[in-house]
Amino acid sequence: MTINKTQNGDEVIIALEGKLDTTTAPNLDAALKESFSGTKKMVLDFTDLKFISSAGLRVILNAQKVMNDQGELVIKNAGPQIQEVFEITGFSDFLKIE
Repeated sequence: MTINKTQNGDEVIIALEGKLDTTTAPNLDAALKESFSGTKKMVLDFTDLKFISSAGLRVILNAQKVMNDQGELVIKNAGPQIQEVFEITGFSDFLKIE
């Protein structure tokens, strides 16, 4: 998985490419932890994300908890397969998905 991070003031955009699974979730977790300080809006761009596992969902859940205290987390451009995972797991009930 490739992680591309763009900082715009107090907004950070993190674009993921490939698969977010047990092997790659720790990399995303580390990138998110580096990005929390001073961030009011965190955007996860899933345009090129092809797969997400429960390990990836856990990382997103942890990020949501942190961002609830300091701003907002937004998921953008999730494809149909990723959207279905969010719906089945109930994540679509509490994530802001655009």
